[in-house]
Amino acid sequence: MATATKKKAKVNLQPIGERIVVERQASEETTAGGIVLPGSAREKPARGTVVAIGSGRLLEDGSRAASQLKEGDFVLFSSYAGEQVEINDVEYLLMREDDVLAVVE
Repeated sequence: MATATKKKAKVNLQPIGERIVVERQASEETTAGGIVLPGSAREKPARGTVVAIGSGRLLEDGSRAASQLKEGDFVLFSSYAGEQVEINDVEYLLMREDDVLAVVE
């Protein structure tokens, strides 16, 4: 019996300016009480991992502000933040750095 495995390739998406790319964490399939949730009832989590960072916010003097985030940071963000894009069957969010509410350490 052959099984297919899905390898995660590094995302080939370079955000511009103050934008970042986040891979959203998988949603829970069961509740704390053990009830299995169908796909339509699952909430999309507002947390994920930063996979790419842009060059930073453009300042008035023409220089760029360094990002407060780095690749690999686990972040919390607004539920409606960013644009959803799909690359190689993996969903990513392209959002502004300002949409990130906190970094989980």
